Amino acid sequence: MNNINNNKKELSPEQCDELLGTLKARFEKNMNRHKGVEWTKVQAKLEANPEKLWSLNEMERTGGEPDVVAYDNKTGEYIFYDCSAESPKGRRSLCYDRKALDDRKEFKPENSAVDIAAAMGIELLTEEQYRGLQQLGNFDLKTSGWIKTPAGIRKLGGAIFCDRRYDTVFVYHNGAESYYAARGFRGSLRV
Repeated sequence: MNNINNNKKELSPEQCDELLGTLKARFEKNMNRHKGVEWTKVQAKLEANPEKLWSLNEMERTGGEPDVVAYDNKTGEYIFYDCSAESPKGRRSLCYDRKALDDRKEFKPENSAVDIAAAMGIELLTEEQYRGLQQLGNFDLKTSGWIKTPAGIRKLGGAIFCDRRYDTVFVYHNGAESYYAARGFRGSLRV
């Protein structure tokens, strides 16, 4: 499931309709995530940006359950995050980035979080974004997720990840080359 198709970054009309139906149902079920946002405006923006719709489909296909979490008044963009209860199943057991993957001598994971996010056309959540997501619900009670790591930490070989335990968001560090079955990553997309 970690193989991302880079060749064709567009959906068929049927796939578009199916994805828009899924996104609309999730949007309507979780109005607390996007107070004051109208679905018709979100849908119009999505239909005008097929490459973003493709990225959302990749988020959905890998278990992310993307949903609108904000509207940026300055840029006029809707912001989607992966809102699955746990770290997306199709994006786990990954080291942090390509350098970490290349540095592993044995038992290499299939891919890295940064590479998969780039192939999907999305960004890893920052710590601030991750904490914002946790204000909308309780996420990652059993799993964890890599987040965008500051360059200074990464330069020293580390990477950071977050989870929620004891009703608190924790930020931890690990060697960037490490990977675990319960650690994936959440992404964001601006449309």
